[in-house]
Amino acid sequence: MSDFEAFYRGTAPRLMRFAYGLTGGLAEAQDFTQEAYARAWQRWGSLQHYDNPEAWLRLVVTRLATDWWRRLTVRRAAALPEPPNVPPPDEELMTVVAALKRLPIDQRRVLAMHYLLDQPVAEIAAELSVPANTVKSWLARGRAGLAAALGERSHVN
Repeated sequence: MSDFEAFYRGTAPRLMRFAYGLTGGLAEAQDFTQEAYARAWQRWGSLQHYDNPEAWLRLVVTRLATDWWRRLTVRRAAALPEPPNVPPPDEELMTVVAALKRLPIDQRRVLAMHYLLDQPVAEIAAELSVPANTVKSWLARGRAGLAAALGERSHVN
């Protein structure tokens, strides 16, 4: 098995969870994960020597998701018709995903890294090049935002 194949097998499920946490959409998460690995494959000669090549993949996915959200916002502003809604497979999951979508990308990103990837605050701070207190603040704000959004949903039902 090649080094890249071993890297892929060891990191793909985690990256997919991370991408899903950022986008809330399975198709987008799959597309962004695939694109990140395609870019990693092209740069594998240098990327394999990085201290944390998985962090590089997360950065690629984050940038792809950020660009996607921007394009989506522009499209919505242009009053394009919404695609037809497909019934959600699991109401509880969809409620959480909808609440996550309402959060700023930094909060959504650290929540996904911390809760979906089980990364400690210090590791997230190092990867994002921000102080640990900033990560803690984003986590606290993200949790508060989720609680508020989920609280609103429970009052509606």
